[in-house]
Amino acid sequence: MRIVDVRVTGLSGGTVDGGWPQGNRPEEDLNTIVEVVTDEGLIGVGSAMTSKALVTAAVQLLRPLLIGERADEPARVSEKLRQSTFWQGRGGAVEHAISGLDIALWDLMGQICRQPVFRLLGGAYRSRLKPYGSILFDEPERLRETLQQTVARGFKAIKLGWRPFGRRDPRTDERLIRTARDAVGPDVELMVDAGGSEQFWPHGYKWALRTAQMLAAYDVVWFEEPLPPDDLEGYIELRRHAPLPIATGEVLTRRQSFRPYLERHAVDIIQPDCTKCGGLTEAWRIGWLAYEHNVLLVPHGWNTAVGLAADLHLTAALPVARYVEYLTPSPYLDELIVEPFRPDADGYLHVPEKPGLGIELNREALRRFGI
Repeated sequence: MRIVDVRVTGLSGGTVDGGWPQGNRPEEDLNTIVEVVTDEGLIGVGSAMTSKALVTAAVQLLRPLLIGERADEPARVSEKLRQSTFWQGRGGAVEHAISGLDIALWDLMGQICRQPVFRLLGGAYRSRLKPYGSILFDEPERLRETLQQTVARGFKAIKLGWRPFGRRDPRTDERLIRTARDAVGPDVELMVDAGGSEQFWPHGYKWALRTAQMLAAYDVVWFEEPLPPDDLEGYIELRRHAPLPIATGEVLTRRQSFRPYLERHAVDIIQPDCTKCGGLTEAWRIGWLAYEHNVLLVPHGWNTAVGLAADLHLTAALPVARYVEYLTPSPYLDELIVEPFRPDADGYLHVPEKPGLGIELNREALRRFGI
């Protein structure tokens, strides 16, 4: 079975606020659906967390390397794309596009073999994962309402991120965390994402350490991106002294970028994003490297239902994973596939067992959100 076409559909009209300063980022051009078409009619679907324009340009570059290739060798084909664009990619937008293609190729491989992706990745260590509802911070009263709505949707774990946390003063930060803990009670897990990948992040190690100490007092599960993502030495020092787990990795691409964070024990939790880091193939490699260094893998997943499906298969097939991120509420998770993922009564998502990713695109929703 051979690859004959690649389709690219950008998403707009349902993109949630990502927490970035207004006017500094094109929020409505953040996720792109990639479909790989075969000569026998099977179609694999993937998702890339970058703009349609960038994915389209990268696919134009990659298309001659992809058309005519086998549809059942995702790891080899993805590595071919990566190595063949060494001088024009090596991370960034080209790697983002390869990520979407790689996910689609694994979806195809599963359909061809009539097996779920997690089994092709080596087998399932678990059949369900705990999703954490991923939301933004807000002013205390609105935050309380959002948290209560998120719990009502069945989430037993919630991550809060970005503004206004870390953007005013320490008293505001603690008030927000106290509000969150009071709103959800002691039995819901809380995680905090400072958003250190924001432009011109103003804080350093000492702010991060003081804030980590405050968060630990409220039983926060982990502290994410308290520093800029390239501050490797800062992460090493913070991880050594912080009283709670430290996490980062969502903006990194290629397994080579993750290696120093793992080998130098810079984090307790590593967070590759399948839709950016190189797809399922690279995330799986990163996961096993994390296992060798006794680091938990929690995939970053501020994207689409396709990305969430990939994360479920990835985390099922790794011994060092137990959570997936679930952006909520989001039309791209709630409407983009025919059978949306929903937490069960215990607050868990079940890993799809149908062939491939085990999902079907909602074509009407794709047309409605497509650009």
